[in-house]
Order: sequence, then C-alpha cells, then structure tokens
Amino acid sequence: MLKPENEAALAEMIATGTGPLRIVGGGTRDIGALVQGDVLSMAEVSGITLYEPGALTLVARAGTPVADIEAALASEGQRLAFEPMDHRGLLGTQGTPTIGGIVAANVSGPRRIQVGACRDSLLGVRFVDGIGRVLKNGGRVMKNVTGYDLVKLMAGSWGTLGVLSEVSLKVQAMPETEATLVCEGKTEQDGVAALCAALGTPFDVAGAAHLDAAATGGMSRTQVRLEGLEASVAYRMDRLRQGLLAGFDVVQGAQSALLWDEVRNVTPFADQTGAVWRISSKPTDGPLITAALKASGLAHRAIYDWGGGLVWVLVTQDDTAGAAPIRQQVAKFGGHATLVRASQVQRAQLDVFQKEPTPIAAITTSLRAQFDSHGRLNPGLMGE
Repeated sequence: MLKPENEAALAEMIATGTGPLRIVGGGTRDIGALVQGDVLSMAEVSGITLYEPGALTLVARAGTPVADIEAALASEGQRLAFEPMDHRGLLGTQGTPTIGGIVAANVSGPRRIQVGACRDSLLGVRFVDGIGRVLKNGGRVMKNVTGYDLVKLMAGSWGTLGVLSEVSLKVQAMPETEATLVCEGKTEQDGVAALCAALGTPFDVAGAAHLDAAATGGMSRTQVRLEGLEASVAYRMDRLRQGLLAGFDVVQGAQSALLWDEVRNVTPFADQTGAVWRISSKPTDGPLITAALKASGLAHRAIYDWGGGLVWVLVTQDDTAGAAPIRQQVAKFGGHATLVRASQVQRAQLDVFQKEPTPIAAITTSLRAQFDSHGRLNPGLMGE
C-alpha cells in the first residue's frame, strides 16, 4: 500500500510509478472489486489547515476525517450544509469517512434540495493528476471564481481525474431549531405529491422524504423538515399544517434529527440482504418507477429523498439478471440508476454507473485524456 504523508510525496509516487492505482481515503466506499492496482491511501494527508468561522470558510487536507471537521465546526456553532452520508452501515464497511472521499464522490444528503450538493459548497481544490503534476483551482471565498468549473468537476469524479490533496469549503451556521412534519400511511404517489407541494411553497423546506411501509417496517412515513429561528420555524410549520400538510404531526429536536439520519444514511437497508440501487429521476416519476420494479418482483423497499428526485431501492433478486430491467425501467422516464451495493459477483459483472450518452461520454473521455493520459487513476471505476 502506498501511503504518502503529504502532497509532495503523493506527487512523487504518481510521477515515478507506472501501474494503475486504486485510490482510497478512509475506505468506507469499498471499490476493491472495481479497480485493480496498487492501493494509494490518502489517510496520512490529513489535518485542517485553515478555519475562519467569521468567513464561513474551512480548508482541510483530503485525508482529514469528516468527524474531525464536524467537531471543529460544532465548536463554533457551524456545520457542513450539504449533510454528507456515512456509507458504513449500508455497505458494511469499516474505515473512517474522509473529506476527500466525500468530495470525490460528491456525497450529498437530504438538505441538498435547499443548499445544493457537496460541489456547491466547494470553493477550491488542490490535486495531483495522472502524471504527478500538482494543480490548484478556485479559492477560499465564493467571489473568487477563477477556474470555478474545474473545482466543481472534481466533485463526483471519483478520483479518475486526479487525486485530491486539499479542499476548501464554505460552511454554514447551525440553525436555532429544527422541526419535522410527519404523516403516516400515505401511498408513495400521495407522499411524493405532498413533498412536491411543500417544496413549491415559500417556506424554505430543508428536507422532504417518504419511506414506504416496507422500509419503516410498519406504516409508510412522509416527512418534511424546517430549520431556522424558532419563531420562523413555528410560523412556517403552522402555515403548512393549516394548508397543504393538514393532518401532519410535529416532531422536534433530537427526535427530528434521528428521522433525517435514517434517510441520509439509508439505515432501513443496512441490515437487509440484496442489492441497493440509487435512482435519479423527475420526482413525480419516482413512484411510477418503483411501482414497475415492485410489480416485476425486483424492488422490495424504497426510500424517496430530495422530494422524490432521489430513490433508494432495495432489490431482493441477488443476481446479474436484475440490472438490465432496472435500468430499462428507469430509462423509460429519462432517469438513471447507480449500483451502490452488490455482491462481489455482481460487482465484477455490472457497471456501477449507467453508461453516458455518446456526446457526454466523448467529453468525459477527452477530460480524462487531459488529466490522466495513461489511465492510471481508478481505471475501470466509471465503466470505461
């Protein structure tokens, strides 16, 4: 295993090496069956290098544990707005989530509908490309937009364009209070319709999710989160309950936070056997897609996040035959499906990411040729 202690050592290892590299941060998103090559661990390239609470800015090396960053932010009453998921429960991995891994996978939680994805909080990056060049892009404040597109491009590139060594992030003050409006027993279509209606109001919804009855182990649950000053949350909550969300109950404080931890980390699927798919589609199409999958005997449980635009599906059929019909059903609605959890046999035979349309694939190939001309960084991860 290659374990550089700093950016300079990282650049030298890449520049002098010749074979493929499997890049890992804390090892919580296991890609071992997808990428063959020497393991390059970024765990030692760690530490917060700058934190300015007044400027809502934090800079950290890629291997910094997310828990360390969250602790530093919490001490100043701040947080990572994009609410990153912890994959360990769902994937059964150990390790420690790192900020570099979060950025490389663009991991974003339920609050994305309000504040954007991880990439929208990313101000700047430093990374080493496939031939060992140290590159930097962006800055430490939002007004510095030089090369901003490249900063966003690195988020979600899964290490195929370069190995992140440092990231700059904007952070957010913690709200004074949060409350969740909850209703049990709605159908998936009615639940998602309620979420869409709430998101269409001016009441600044910070989370909108629906869990089907199989996911909860009882009755389905539709939930809408509000955050902010206590008086503001109370006012918005009352307006919603008097109108679009009539009949919803109120859950507050720690109990509310637990509801959203469950959605963020897909906890209902953690102790269940079967493959897990992550489907992106138009919110109102989500229930139609899962209905088709359930009718075919593929889907067993479903969790709708982002107002229905993100659907987590548990598939009980544990073989490769399940991939084609799932992606065919999703494609009918213009969405796409990513295989998040699967057996080692499935991992070896199925593409994790849905194939890109030809014009986009051509752009992707060109970008990789610019930043990793020898194809050494996480080869095969994106299905190429």
